[in-house]
Amino acid sequence: MEERLQTVAKIWNERGMENFQEKIKPLAELVDIRQKAREAGKTVVFTNGVFDILHRGHVEYLAAARRLGDLLIVGLNSDASVKKIKPRGRPIVPEEDRAVVLAALQFVDYLCLFDEETPAKLIETLVPDILVKGGDYRIHEIVGREVVEAHGGKVLTIPLTPERSTTSLLQRIVELVKRGLLP
Repeated sequence: MEERLQTVAKIWNERGMENFQEKIKPLAELVDIRQKAREAGKTVVFTNGVFDILHRGHVEYLAAARRLGDLLIVGLNSDASVKKIKPRGRPIVPEEDRAVVLAALQFVDYLCLFDEETPAKLIETLVPDILVKGGDYRIHEIVGREVVEAHGGKVLTIPLTPERSTTSLLQRIVELVKRGLLP
């Protein structure tokens, strides 16, 4: 994981994008950031996802999540993680690219790649004040719910933007290819 972060940092430095690299952190650094936020009385919001082909639904969801607190930390499924939980052929966009795009969003304060199938380890380590997922989840299904609630935190869902999903976007592309409208 560290090696991948260093690769991204090197590319960003070469392109004059140093400020973006500050948002991508290994879990050990996020622990310190989380502790300082707690001491300062700041509310930390956590969410996670693949964010494979970033679209309007993702952007609106992340913006809404950030409005719930003072800091938004995003757990980003690594390529290895995505291959365990999504259909063959995913992710479409490599983890380094997904991380760069997410880090460029003003409402994402920090992000951390994880290789596991779920963000349970991140949530158990960081213990955010608010844990959020999209409205397609039921509260009792959200990984980490027990940990957050046991520490007095909240677990919330955010309504999805209608007709905006990676799956629907991929289906549209396939349909356009089948009709000969895309190469």
